[in-house]
Amino acid sequence: MKKINIGYWIFTLLLAALMGAGAIPDILSTPDAVQMVCGHLHYPAYFLPFIGVAKLLGAIAILVPGFPRLKEWAYAGFTFDITGAVYSSIAVGDPPSAWVFTIILGYGLIFGSYIFYHKRKKALAARVQQ
Repeated sequence: MKKINIGYWIFTLLLAALMGAGAIPDILSTPDAVQMVCGHLHYPAYFLPFIGVAKLLGAIAILVPGFPRLKEWAYAGFTFDITGAVYSSIAVGDPPSAWVFTIILGYGLIFGSYIFYHKRKKALAARVQQ
Protein backbone atom coordinates (compact mmCIF):
# COMPACT_ATOMS: atom_id res chain seq x y z
CA MET A 1 0.00 0.00 0.00
CA LYS A 2 2.90 2.34 0.78
CA LYS A 3 4.34 2.09 -2.76
CA ILE A 4 0.90 2.74 -4.25
CA ASN A 5 0.44 5.84 -2.07
CA ILE A 6 3.89 7.16 -2.97
CA GLY A 7 3.29 6.61 -6.69
CA TYR A 8 -0.16 8.16 -6.49
CA TRP A 9 1.05 11.29 -4.71
CA ILE A 10 4.09 11.76 -6.95
CA PHE A 11 2.04 11.61 -10.15
CA THR A 12 -0.89 13.54 -8.70
CA LEU A 13 1.17 16.38 -7.24
CA LEU A 14 3.14 16.74 -10.47
CA LEU A 15 -0.09 16.74 -12.50
CA ALA A 16 -1.71 19.30 -10.20
CA ALA A 17 1.43 21.46 -10.37
CA LEU A 18 1.52 21.25 -14.18
CA MET A 19 -2.15 22.14 -14.57
CA GLY A 20 -2.10 24.73 -11.79
CA ALA A 21 0.98 26.45 -13.17
CA GLY A 22 -0.59 26.49 -16.63
CA ALA A 23 -3.86 27.85 -15.25
CA ILE A 24 -2.48 30.99 -13.64
CA PRO A 25 -1.27 32.75 -16.83
CA ASP A 26 -4.53 31.77 -18.52
CA ILE A 27 -6.69 33.18 -15.73
CA LEU A 28 -4.65 36.38 -15.62
CA SER A 29 -4.53 36.58 -19.45
CA THR A 30 -0.83 37.37 -19.43
CA PRO A 31 0.57 38.74 -22.71
CA ASP A 32 2.48 35.50 -23.43
CA ALA A 33 -0.62 33.37 -22.86
CA VAL A 34 -2.74 35.68 -25.01
CA GLN A 35 -0.15 35.60 -27.79
CA MET A 36 0.08 31.80 -27.73
CA VAL A 37 -3.63 30.99 -27.47
CA CYS A 38 -5.11 33.89 -29.41
CA GLY A 39 -2.31 34.91 -31.77
CA HIS A 40 -0.71 31.57 -32.57
CA LEU A 41 -3.57 29.08 -32.12
CA HIS A 42 -6.31 31.55 -33.16
CA TYR A 43 -8.65 30.90 -30.23
CA PRO A 44 -10.87 33.78 -29.04
CA ALA A 45 -9.64 35.79 -26.05
CA TYR A 46 -12.56 34.73 -23.85
CA PHE A 47 -11.39 31.11 -24.06
CA LEU A 48 -8.24 31.81 -22.05
CA PRO A 49 -9.73 32.56 -18.59
CA PHE A 50 -12.33 29.82 -19.07
CA ILE A 51 -9.76 27.09 -19.69
CA GLY A 52 -7.55 28.50 -16.91
CA VAL A 53 -10.32 28.28 -14.32
CA ALA A 54 -11.21 24.77 -15.54
CA LYS A 55 -7.58 23.64 -15.12
CA LEU A 56 -7.35 25.17 -11.64
CA LEU A 57 -10.61 23.55 -10.50
CA GLY A 58 -9.43 20.22 -11.92
CA ALA A 59 -6.14 20.48 -10.04
CA ILE A 60 -8.03 21.16 -6.82
CA ALA A 61 -10.44 18.29 -7.52
CA ILE A 62 -7.71 15.67 -7.83
CA LEU A 63 -5.99 16.86 -4.64
CA VAL A 64 -9.03 17.02 -2.34
CA PRO A 65 -9.85 13.72 -0.65
CA GLY A 66 -13.16 12.07 -1.50
CA PHE A 67 -15.45 13.10 -4.36
CA PRO A 68 -14.61 10.16 -6.66
CA ARG A 69 -16.99 11.23 -9.44
CA LEU A 70 -15.53 14.72 -9.48
CA LYS A 71 -12.02 13.26 -9.75
CA GLU A 72 -13.11 11.15 -12.73
CA TRP A 73 -14.41 14.30 -14.43
CA ALA A 74 -11.18 16.15 -13.64
CA TYR A 75 -9.08 13.39 -15.19
CA ALA A 76 -11.33 13.40 -18.26
CA GLY A 77 -11.05 17.20 -18.48
CA PHE A 78 -7.26 17.05 -18.29
CA THR A 79 -7.23 14.43 -21.04
CA PHE A 80 -9.43 16.65 -23.22
CA ASP A 81 -7.22 19.65 -22.45
CA ILE A 82 -3.99 17.87 -23.43
CA THR A 83 -5.62 16.33 -26.51
CA GLY A 84 -6.95 19.73 -27.58
CA ALA A 85 -3.59 21.39 -27.00
CA VAL A 86 -1.74 18.81 -29.08
CA TYR A 87 -4.36 18.82 -31.84
CA SER A 88 -4.37 22.63 -31.97
CA SER A 89 -0.60 22.70 -32.21
CA ILE A 90 -0.61 20.17 -35.04
CA ALA A 91 -3.46 22.01 -36.81
CA VAL A 92 -1.52 25.28 -37.00
CA GLY A 93 1.51 23.48 -38.40
CA ASP A 94 3.80 23.35 -35.40
CA PRO A 95 6.67 20.88 -35.76
CA PRO A 96 6.66 17.72 -33.61
CA SER A 97 9.25 19.27 -31.31
CA ALA A 98 6.54 21.71 -30.18
CA TRP A 99 4.00 19.07 -29.13
CA VAL A 100 5.76 15.74 -28.48
CA PHE A 101 6.84 16.85 -24.99
CA THR A 102 3.21 17.75 -24.21
CA ILE A 103 2.10 14.27 -25.21
CA ILE A 104 4.75 12.52 -23.15
CA LEU A 105 4.53 14.67 -20.02
CA GLY A 106 0.82 15.46 -20.10
CA TYR A 107 -0.52 12.01 -20.83
CA GLY A 108 2.19 10.38 -18.71
CA LEU A 109 1.17 12.35 -15.62
CA ILE A 110 -2.56 11.97 -16.25
CA PHE A 111 -2.39 8.23 -16.84
CA GLY A 112 0.09 7.66 -14.00
CA SER A 113 -2.06 9.54 -11.52
CA TYR A 114 -5.26 7.92 -12.77
CA ILE A 115 -3.87 4.37 -12.63
CA PHE A 116 -2.46 4.86 -9.13
CA TYR A 117 -5.73 6.52 -8.05
CA HIS A 118 -7.63 3.36 -8.95
CA LYS A 119 -4.99 1.07 -7.44
CA ARG A 120 -5.17 3.09 -4.25
CA LYS A 121 -8.96 3.00 -4.21
CA LYS A 122 -8.91 -0.77 -4.68
CA ALA A 123 -6.31 -1.27 -1.94
CA LEU A 124 -8.30 0.91 0.48
CA ALA A 125 -11.48 -1.04 -0.28
CA ALA A 126 -9.66 -4.34 0.32
CA ARG A 127 -8.28 -3.03 3.62
CA VAL A 128 -11.80 -2.03 4.78
CA GLN A 129 -13.15 -5.52 4.00
CA GLN A 130 -10.54 -7.18 6.21
